[in-house]
Amino acid sequence: MANPNKVKGTAWESAVRDYLNAFLGLVDERGKFLDPMNGANVRRAAQEGARDVGDIHAAPFVLEAKNTKSLAVPTWIRQAEIEAAHAGFPFGVVVRKVRGSSVAVGRVHVSVGAWTRVRLALGVSSAEFAARYAWTVSLRGLDTSRWYFTTTVRDFAHLVGDYRRTVPSGVSARAVR
Repeated sequence: MANPNKVKGTAWESAVRDYLNAFLGLVDERGKFLDPMNGANVRRAAQEGARDVGDIHAAPFVLEAKNTKSLAVPTWIRQAEIEAAHAGFPFGVVVRKVRGSSVAVGRVHVSVGAWTRVRLALGVSSAEFAARYAWTVSLRGLDTSRWYFTTTVRDFAHLVGDYRRTVPSGVSARAVR
């Protein structure tokens, strides 16, 4: 019998992938890719062992999916950013399931640094960026490495679409510091 936690995690990853693909218009009404070779398709990544590359690739983001009761958001964000670097993507984020809710209201968590780099790449003010994608901030004490921003999967899907339409694909987000 399969590990029940692994089954729940895989189901959450697949639900997020399917939601983003549908939201971004990359699949037909049955969930089949319109163009299977399109690099914009959101995909679950193959496990890479010690050099893990995250759970879901939604260029330019690597998503680390979490379906757990206990929270360790700053630790998860660090993990997502390491895995994004392994995959060669500029941004690592965490997407966490909210019990008893649809995928759209799941939570997406991002570090202050990644939030700032995405905002600058889009060329919008902090206030506009926060309002447009319904970001809220979590400040955990004086240690800024534990601070992060949160939005919903629905608002994050809008962000992914806007980023892809606005930022030229050849522009490195690392250059926008």
